[in-house]
Amino acid sequence: MAFQQTILITGGAGFIGSHLVRLMVNSHPDYHIVNLDKLTYAGNLENLKDIEGRPNYTFVKGDITNEAQMQQLFAAFQFDGVIHLAAESHVDRSISNPMSFIETNIVGTVVLLNAARYHWKDTTGKRFYHISTDEVYGSLGDTGFFTEETAYDPRSPYSASKASSDHLVRAYYHTYGLPVALSNCSNNYGPYQFPEKLIPLMINNIRHNKPLPVYGDGLYTRDWLWVEDHAAAIDLIYHKGRVGETYNIGGNNEWKNIDLVHQLCDIMDGLLGRQAGVSRSLISFVKDRPGHDRRYAIDASKIRRELGWEPSIRAAEGLRRTAEWYLENTEWLERVTSGAYQQYYEHQYGEG
Repeated sequence: MAFQQTILITGGAGFIGSHLVRLMVNSHPDYHIVNLDKLTYAGNLENLKDIEGRPNYTFVKGDITNEAQMQQLFAAFQFDGVIHLAAESHVDRSISNPMSFIETNIVGTVVLLNAARYHWKDTTGKRFYHISTDEVYGSLGDTGFFTEETAYDPRSPYSASKASSDHLVRAYYHTYGLPVALSNCSNNYGPYQFPEKLIPLMINNIRHNKPLPVYGDGLYTRDWLWVEDHAAAIDLIYHKGRVGETYNIGGNNEWKNIDLVHQLCDIMDGLLGRQAGVSRSLISFVKDRPGHDRRYAIDASKIRRELGWEPSIRAAEGLRRTAEWYLENTEWLERVTSGAYQQYYEHQYGEG
């Protein structure tokens, strides 16, 4: 079958990546979607079982820091576009092991940029789209929003590594003329998220009557973005975003952490048939993590104005949908928390 485009999506077995891969495979049957993932702790091919047999989908196990493998991959598939999601992304892990974030988020991004630059002698119709985070902007006070012009001020090894990769992508655009686009998003939530993240961690702990750890005073504020809205924004930016431009993607859903946890407790009490307030009694305030940014908030007016994108799901509805999904998929959650999901790859692809 002759495809209109062949697109490499890195990190496509992760939380955001799996939603994007599914959207692209289903929405663009004339595209060949190549999903590259290292399958570390957060990469799970079970998330994509429903599309693994599609003729326009190929999975490749690989490491973006492996220069020889990336060069071979570009030569074999002759990619028209790259949507780069592969990253180490958990702030707490970056504090305990910053080097892995440097290697994946900085070195891995440069390896991909070099492969694209080498193989795209003619850049007509090509696009290297780099996905980043609002954490590169640092911390806000009680008012104001991050815009695309906000100065970078990363505060953790994770956000510093993402800021570095953002700068490198822009440098390849200005120095070599590589056609790039970037986006910086707020906190994603929804189905298939690895349970070390705040929302699935709380849902799982509530389900098992375990303590609900909340950092510091619980007043840290984040903007929450429904993951399928994010995937739709990525698809739109890839196709219609201007070359060299950055787009902020936010959910327009600011929540203090403690208020979010309270909301989840009340939702879960209702879904589990518990007496109101039972789950709130599980909340335990714990020692704050180092360099904890106080508030993030995204101004997403540029993508709304230029591309017509707006979030479709408000947090109250999204939190209920998320809680319902985890309660309906407890076997998935148990396999992920036990590590048994990794056996799926071994069974499906014949290697570990």
